[in-house]
Amino acid sequence: MPTIKLVNVTKKYGNITAIKNLSLTIEDGEYLCILGPTGSGKTTLLKLVAGIVKPDKGEIYIDDKLVNNMPAYERNVAYLPQYYALFPHLTVLENVAFGPLSKGLSVEEARRISMQMLEMTRLAWRANSFPHELSGGMQQRLALARALASGAKILLLDEPLGALDARLRVELRYKLRKLAKENNLTTIHVTHDQEEAMIVADRIVVLRNGEIQQVGSPLEVYNDPKNIFVAHFIGGANFFEGFVADVDRYGSWIQLRNNFLLRINDPNRSVGERVIVMVREEKSKILKAKKKREEINVFPGTIVNTSFLGDFISYTISLDNGDKANSKVPLAKAIGKFKVGERVYLYIEPEDVKVYPYPPHGLYKEIEVI
Repeated sequence: MPTIKLVNVTKKYGNITAIKNLSLTIEDGEYLCILGPTGSGKTTLLKLVAGIVKPDKGEIYIDDKLVNNMPAYERNVAYLPQYYALFPHLTVLENVAFGPLSKGLSVEEARRISMQMLEMTRLAWRANSFPHELSGGMQQRLALARALASGAKILLLDEPLGALDARLRVELRYKLRKLAKENNLTTIHVTHDQEEAMIVADRIVVLRNGEIQQVGSPLEVYNDPKNIFVAHFIGGANFFEGFVADVDRYGSWIQLRNNFLLRINDPNRSVGERVIVMVREEKSKILKAKKKREEINVFPGTIVNTSFLGDFISYTISLDNGDKANSKVPLAKAIGKFKVGERVYLYIEPEDVKVYPYPPHGLYKEIEVI
């Protein structure tokens, strides 16, 4: 199983820096997901590992061997691009069998492996069809089956499930991970789907403007985002601007807009410091009335919108200080409970708050995804 290492890698296209001084190690057999907005460098990162493009600076190693000048076909890599590059003159089965046959397997073994991959991607019934006879989603599944059948030990997937319907996408994400693990594949999976990354990844890399913002397990990236951008990009988050009004040995008081005071369990702040506080939407609780135990961090407001999210209902609350916040409530607890126009309280527990230094260019510039 190969280890992949990028050391201070930079890649430019003209005046645009797609990857900037990036260092990253992908371990043997690891399933790594790359998350980031459009233009963040995700696809370029895959192409660098695949050998489709060369770095302008830095080194790329596969199994401790420098591969900067190694052609793509010598890297034992299967690359599945967003645009499938299928062989139009070959049938579905022949497209998938191309890789096994090119590696010297017998026709019988190549057919067996190919049919196994087509069964997994639900295309066995179209084995004798040609690519132009398939829908876009079927073509994507065919490209995935061909990549999986190649026998390569490095699997590079660029939005592999993006064109599929929701039900099949959910099913295949589990099968993809299982197949990669059973075959000891080192996998880099680019996706814009946060839920997909959370489910399949051993680790997640969050990219922005060609630079790594955070690397960690799905739990680490979600529960302990290292900056405002990651907190915003991974999962729903409420942000409030304020400054540190007081500090004691147990925590701090943050003054929000119009004198709302928020208690946090962080005593390592400085009075007068400008900050951004973040609380996840599912940790932002709605109360119909104040209760005795909720004496702090209880903010009055009005529900101005509701959104149905399947297992959850999201409520938007316009707080009396002028801020807005979203609260995700499990469906079973939410049906018929809160209505637009209703006066409520937003309750935030001190331990659920993350605090970040106020960014030089302001909050909204910091959370931009372009």
